[in-house]
Amino acid sequence: MNEPQGPSVSPQEALDFHAGGRPGKLEINPTKPMATQRDLSLAYSPGVAVPVKAIAEDPTRAFDYTTRGNLVAVISNGTAILGLGNLGALASKPVMEGKAVLFKRFADVDSIDLEVDTADVDEFINCVRFLGPSFGGINLEDIKAPDCFIIEQRLRELMDIPVFHDDQHGTAIISAAGLINALAITGRDMKTSRLVCNGAGSAGIACIELIKAMGFPPENVILCDTKGVVYQGRKEGMNQWKSAHAVKTDLRTLAEAVDGADIFFGLSVKGALTTAMVQSMAKNPIIFAMANPDPEITPEEVAEIRTDAIMATGRSDYSNQVNNVLGFPYIFRGALDVRATTINDDMKVAAAQALADLAREDVPDDVAAAYQGNRPKFGPNYIIPVPFDPRLISAVPVAVAKAAMDSGVARSPILDLDKYARALSARRDPIASTLQRIYDRVRRQPKRVVFAEGEEEQVMRAAVSYANQRLGTAILLGREEQIKETAKQAGVDLNKPGIEIINARLSRRNAIYADYLYERLQRKGFLFRDCQRLINNDRNHFAGSMVALGDADAMVSGVTRNYSTVLDDIRRVIDAKPGHRVIGASIALCRGRTVIVADTAVHDMPNSEQIADIAEEVAGFARRMGYEPRVAMLAYSTFGHPPGERSERVQEAVKILDKRRVDFEYDGEMAADVALNLKLLQQYPFCRLSGPANVLVMPAFHSASIATKMLQELGGSMVIGPLLVGLNKPVQIVSLNAKDSDIVNMAAIAAYNAAS
Repeated sequence: MNEPQGPSVSPQEALDFHAGGRPGKLEINPTKPMATQRDLSLAYSPGVAVPVKAIAEDPTRAFDYTTRGNLVAVISNGTAILGLGNLGALASKPVMEGKAVLFKRFADVDSIDLEVDTADVDEFINCVRFLGPSFGGINLEDIKAPDCFIIEQRLRELMDIPVFHDDQHGTAIISAAGLINALAITGRDMKTSRLVCNGAGSAGIACIELIKAMGFPPENVILCDTKGVVYQGRKEGMNQWKSAHAVKTDLRTLAEAVDGADIFFGLSVKGALTTAMVQSMAKNPIIFAMANPDPEITPEEVAEIRTDAIMATGRSDYSNQVNNVLGFPYIFRGALDVRATTINDDMKVAAAQALADLAREDVPDDVAAAYQGNRPKFGPNYIIPVPFDPRLISAVPVAVAKAAMDSGVARSPILDLDKYARALSARRDPIASTLQRIYDRVRRQPKRVVFAEGEEEQVMRAAVSYANQRLGTAILLGREEQIKETAKQAGVDLNKPGIEIINARLSRRNAIYADYLYERLQRKGFLFRDCQRLINNDRNHFAGSMVALGDADAMVSGVTRNYSTVLDDIRRVIDAKPGHRVIGASIALCRGRTVIVADTAVHDMPNSEQIADIAEEVAGFARRMGYEPRVAMLAYSTFGHPPGERSERVQEAVKILDKRRVDFEYDGEMAADVALNLKLLQQYPFCRLSGPANVLVMPAFHSASIATKMLQELGGSMVIGPLLVGLNKPVQIVSLNAKDSDIVNMAAIAAYNAAS
């Protein structure tokens, strides 16, 4: 597995993540209803006999009646885990589960991990070869070289479904995409450029095989390993795969090979490429230092001696990240959708070209948002798309599917590729993408966030995670002795950069905050000593004052108090934005579909004017989160039937918005099923919505709260929020007893300031 290292995490944090709730990262859920006896009769006996007979008559019907067409097996024997080495099949299971999660997250491909407990090549092959009827594809992972070459080749010959060793081909495809663009930027021709690849393992061999398939002349590619240049006639440390790429040359060392070279591919170890070697390379050198977790040479080291180099690494903290997640989910997506029998060179080249083309396109707003106003633009520092670019799902699979059809390995051709691309876009997980964009943006401009309930264990863990992920400084509010004692008992290490502890009672800013609060509250029945007491004893008031006066950028609270209590505290310290209304908005992901619900936190029984304000506020919030709002104003009735007082208020709110001439789609009143179901919506041709609503304005707080909680508990939906929208300073409130991961998400959202 060649995915690069992400933000640093502590060992305990990683163990807690994998052990929390249900152990592991995967579960299996039915896709058909299982609520009644009839459901069970259809799902199993006697109903299941019908598709059984149909498949026996025509095996291709398995793709129609079973999960096979969207199911990939991630298979390993654990002989080369992540860079940790041969730790065995069982130890590889967390990695294989992680790979399965990535398949689902990025391309909606279902995946099951299988750990085969043998290091014998023939035994492994014989185990896997008979699994073909169960799966639409096989993803081999973390198998040592040269065994991986033998295993993949034999299984490709024996099976009629794609067999793909991602450690080889994933890195090759992404690096090839970057190389296409780097050659274009430097004005080079593939036919006349000279490339040196250091590292003759699975990834290195695959990289040079793919670039040769793309048109690179074999004589212009020099492969090096730990013993130097792989040349014709060399005896030491050779095998058939290295020999296939041996060249006729007098060069013997990496330093000699790199001298005058145009391109360096590194798939070896830290420090393998020296500054002297870089200095000796041709003008405008292309350097892909892809060793993980530490590259062969860092961009900083190269920048000290060369200003004309284009660099890529496997690291997420540098530009041009060679990340396998850009490839394998989408490659399998395209292969599965045309029922390909294999993944051939044409499909790999098509994937690389699609990635290269995507990097040349203008970056959309929802990707640019992660760069805090610095929109990435095709050039030396942007030759590879970022992993969370939402366009990947509609670009790479289409190219792969077309290549499969053109090369004759597709069993079920797709006739309308444009329609296919649109369908792919609908499979994306918008909430996860939104969260990642938020995290990426905050990393580029780290923020100081106050964690008001700093003495709580899950808050400490959240603060550590916030700092570990390079989001900024986490400020724990509380008694230092109590925090450290709790942290010690819980095994939480607070002795690291990015963690601060502040005791409100002992703070030098105490008096300033008290004066600030008294100025705000003196005409609302508060004496100065009341304000001093609040600053000393109530951490929400202290934290809010820190944010209000610029001593921190944002705050998060709510673990120990109910939402309304915390909101009341915050409203004493921080005002609404001028001309805005403070509301609560929740984001719900329901089977790949995202809806934003308001007001889920603030207004109990809003009047017509307030409902109109809520609609405007949540529409603006939706746009900041990357969605074009289609706002449905809900009631129990639909366009006047049946009539009722609450429906009349919603009708009046629509009229108010009409007068305001707002710039988003809206209509109401309507029932929830009408708003969300296109067929039902089409019964009302006069409705102004161009499609199903993605923003729901509820007639009352209680209905909003009930709806989102039911979605979460019964519908298996992911719900983020309520998020506070409309405050003048960024504050977010978590639910009582929130998990550390929820707290970190809300802290990041507060720092991002998208919901404020």
